[in-house]
Amino acid sequence: MLIRILGAAAGGGFPQWNCSCRNCADVRAGKPGFRARTQCSLAVSANGTDWVLLNATPDLRQQINDTPELGARPDGGLRNSPIKAAVLTGGDIDFIAGLLNLRELQPFTVYGSLRVLKTLAENSVFNVLDASVVPRREVKLGAATRIEGAGVDITGAERDTGLVVEAFAVPGKIALYLESGAAGDNYGSREGDAIGLKVSAPATGKSFFYVPACAMVDDELAARLKGAPLVFFDGTLYTDDEMIRQGLMKKTGQRMGHISISGPEGSIAALEPLGVTRKIYVHINNSNPVLDDTSPERRATEAAGWEVGFDGMEIRL
Repeated sequence: MLIRILGAAAGGGFPQWNCSCRNCADVRAGKPGFRARTQCSLAVSANGTDWVLLNATPDLRQQINDTPELGARPDGGLRNSPIKAAVLTGGDIDFIAGLLNLRELQPFTVYGSLRVLKTLAENSVFNVLDASVVPRREVKLGAATRIEGAGVDITGAERDTGLVVEAFAVPGKIALYLESGAAGDNYGSREGDAIGLKVSAPATGKSFFYVPACAMVDDELAARLKGAPLVFFDGTLYTDDEMIRQGLMKKTGQRMGHISISGPEGSIAALEPLGVTRKIYVHINNSNPVLDDTSPERRATEAAGWEVGFDGMEIRL
């Protein structure tokens, strides 16, 4: 199984278009130790030919252009794509807006929780993805879903991509633009607003976890991740109040539905006893000091056994 990080940044990317925080200013200036990143997404292939996207960001067109394996093949006819499916882990803009880049009557299949599919259905702009060409299918929480691509062979029939996903609810928050009228202080639920994925290739028995947005590691999530060979995990903020301290926003990480990297209740501490073989942070906000390769926060993160993801990073299982 081949995994590519298409984008490792949180919403807005790095640098963010309207931000002149220290990190964004340094990466624009080309300061050593900084690397630009697009918004968070992975591409996965069981066979090196057919690819499945995990989330579709607003930066998807750029990500495809930066990843030759995802581009149209010269021997594939006038219109073709190796992208056979997209699996969505939430309804946030930075997880779904990239679908609009894929609107040229190219067959593929969209998978998401019932909550996410309802969000797409209620926004008519997504009708540019003709349902007769781009079907939408539910991934049921706690069940294994075989990922297929729509119309991927010469007969127009669906073909198995060789991948299976198991979706599971994680502590999180409803998308910002859907908050109006939401009940409770955390503006969300565990019914599909935020999900994680276990992605498996049954032919090889290999698997990994993808959890790009998570508010806390509760007992249920800890049990799932225990002993995992590979986990891509929410690395939005290093400390819960960093955006407040930097004058960027009046919200904490918890208010936004994101666990912090550091601290006694942070993700480093939460995953340390779980015996995960390889741990990689993705969905990293532009305010996060781990984006500076030379920072003490970056050194502490790597000393704790974590990697900081970057665009183009490739992992083979």
